[in-house]
Amino acid sequence: MATLLYRIGVGAARRAWLVITGWLVVLALAVGAFLAFGGTLASSFSIPGTETDRVSTLLEEELGTSGATANVVFHTEDGTALDDAQRRGITDALARVGQLAGVDQVVDPFVTVEEMTQQADDLAAQLTENETATTALTATRDQLQAALDQATTPGAGTGPEPTEPGQPGQAGATGPVDVDSLTTQLEEVQTQLAGLEVQAEQLALGRQLMSLAAEIRTVSQDGSTAIGVIAFEQDAMSVGQDLKDAIMTTLDADAPAGVAVEFSSQLAASVDGIVGPREIVGLVVAALVLLLMFRAALPALLPVVSSLVGVGVGVAGAMALSGVVEMSSVTPVLGLMLGLAVGIDYSLFIVNRHRTQVRAGMDVRESIGLANGTAGNAVVFAGATVLVALLALNVSGIGFLGLMGTVGAACVLIAVLVAITLTPALLGLVGVRVLRRSERGAAPVAHAAPAPMRTSRAVASIVGGVALLAVMAVPALEMRLGLPDGATASADSTQYQAYALTAEQFGAGQNGALLVTASLDEPLEELDVLPTQVAIAQAITDAGDVVAVAPIGISDDADFLAFQVVPADGPSSESTEALVHDLRALDVLDTGSTLGVAGFASGNIDISERLGETLPLYLVVVVGLSLVILVVVFRSLVLPVLATAGFVLSLLAALGATTAVFQWGWLGSVFGVNEPGPLLSFAPLIITGVLFGLAMDYQLFLGSAMRETYAHGASARAAVSAGRHQSRAVVIAAASIMVAVFGGFTFSHLTMIRPLGFGLAVGVLVDAFVVRLLLVSAAMHLVGERVWWLPRWLDRLLPNVDVEGAALERAHPLPSSPDAAD
Repeated sequence: MATLLYRIGVGAARRAWLVITGWLVVLALAVGAFLAFGGTLASSFSIPGTETDRVSTLLEEELGTSGATANVVFHTEDGTALDDAQRRGITDALARVGQLAGVDQVVDPFVTVEEMTQQADDLAAQLTENETATTALTATRDQLQAALDQATTPGAGTGPEPTEPGQPGQAGATGPVDVDSLTTQLEEVQTQLAGLEVQAEQLALGRQLMSLAAEIRTVSQDGSTAIGVIAFEQDAMSVGQDLKDAIMTTLDADAPAGVAVEFSSQLAASVDGIVGPREIVGLVVAALVLLLMFRAALPALLPVVSSLVGVGVGVAGAMALSGVVEMSSVTPVLGLMLGLAVGIDYSLFIVNRHRTQVRAGMDVRESIGLANGTAGNAVVFAGATVLVALLALNVSGIGFLGLMGTVGAACVLIAVLVAITLTPALLGLVGVRVLRRSERGAAPVAHAAPAPMRTSRAVASIVGGVALLAVMAVPALEMRLGLPDGATASADSTQYQAYALTAEQFGAGQNGALLVTASLDEPLEELDVLPTQVAIAQAITDAGDVVAVAPIGISDDADFLAFQVVPADGPSSESTEALVHDLRALDVLDTGSTLGVAGFASGNIDISERLGETLPLYLVVVVGLSLVILVVVFRSLVLPVLATAGFVLSLLAALGATTAVFQWGWLGSVFGVNEPGPLLSFAPLIITGVLFGLAMDYQLFLGSAMRETYAHGASARAAVSAGRHQSRAVVIAAASIMVAVFGGFTFSHLTMIRPLGFGLAVGVLVDAFVVRLLLVSAAMHLVGERVWWLPRWLDRLLPNVDVEGAALERAHPLPSSPDAAD
């Protein structure tokens, strides 16, 4: 591999413009493919096979409700009640939205209030009529019964006789009594009374249902705020951004004077523009780190340029596929983050090695080839660990997560290819200008080999480092997983305003109503529908943390019922999560059949639990495969174990810090956390995969230098110090660049990406500076010679990959090295 990379490096330097032009053509093709075939990115997630997915399928089959919905909040700017003109304007605006292609229907909040008021009035009138008719018929029944009793009393041949059909006779009337007629009339009246009794029971049940649903409102009690609902023809993953933009544009333009419009996250969570000014700040900081390291502008720009080309190819190519596969907005952003970070780092390693060799007097093209064969060889193996970690996300069986891993891996692969081809080409163009003027022709500066660290210092480093990371990891013990909602958006965003207004005026649960279904064993008779609905609704209410329950549908054959349930708290709260589990375990009719639950909050819970269950399997796969790579690279069993143990500490510290900020709200104002909530459900998996790959990158560069020194005859402890001293500058610079890039995404305009950027930034920071340069080095010092132990039988079986490129270095030595004289 090293020899092949050497030839690639020399060839790229010799034909620099051909290589550069080739990459620019590839970049243009990728951008052209995106412009021609790119589709819509989705802001929502789904996992087939979850309980929510099953219930949603039932709702579609039984009731035909398959489309997504989104809320629009209208409110007066001065807080006063909406007047008649403003109400009419809102109604007209919603009616125009209802005519847009892709919108199934709109729910006018004022029409809904009128309908509910009319239903209540009609119900009250029917109850009054029923009571009046029951009173009159009861009196008639009593009179008929009295007349019949008198007529059938022995010795009474005459008695009151009805004056009109169906009415009892007046007192004092005489004549023969028709007993059969009286009996018939009495039976008719009793039948009517029985019907009125059934009607009264049904009306009472209807009133009970209305009382259980009373807290479901579309207009606030003070009249200043109203919620309109827009139902789409397609599901959330399929609704295009063009339609969302058309809806928001229409409502903004047609909103009445004095009325502001806020849109829920289902509408306003735009996925356009995967990079914003805050992300660019991270790139600028990375460039400054390079400038400080090289103290020259030209070599500092080379890694940035290489990285941008690779990122452009990877991200544009990925987004070109968004028209044929369902791709979430996070997917290309993850590729962008990784492409920038590893692209700069991998190019940096090669440029730094090349500068060192040119400073030592090596010919420029020879140095480019050697740097590509040595540092480039390490880049290839480092990239392989990242690829393994990202591609292993596919073992989760979760579509959108596997796609994220695949796209991220593709961007890393392109970054590796760019580093070993485009970077040598750029170095060939730059020539000796890769060095500062003062460095050109200067004699190389010799550095004395550092003494091995003291054992007492190694022990203190391990104790202090582990204690620090353990404290950072404590919050991870209470980590909760979830998906973002309006509460996590920026305070000045419309989706946050919509969420906050809804919570303030209608209750937090209105932001994440549940859909609860009941599948019955037998179809219901007409008179059994209301009693069954009331029984189920009352059982749901009695489950606790429920504000309101309303029936929303019944299947044609009356064996499937659906309800809207408004929980007491928001969709990401612990009480709502507990409520979903309680409802699914509830046997409301004592028949053994349980309730189904769907909706945003339910889907959130199901996705988070499925991802949480996937994490252990993922860890086993990625760690196992990467351990194999590390054993092959380092030809040691002990060092890979130490490296992996250090990664676990870094991971727990990163997850703990992320939990403290985004779930507990620590330093929330600094990182734009308005309302603390659960950690992004797939953040632990992504952070685990990416951080493992990057941690092994740093271990690879540090360990390679240590291994090379040890192979040249130094003692194991001396090799640890020498290798760390030799590589720490470039590792510190590389880690600082990673932290800068990931840190830029911590303040991303896409709130969903912020915990990913923060977790990766913290993870890289502690892994490079605490784990790799401190803990693992100290542990290797304590282990001593045994750190390079490998059974002889395994040593014979393993291929010699020569990741350090030692054989290549012997064939192409530096002018000042002993091998050059030979």
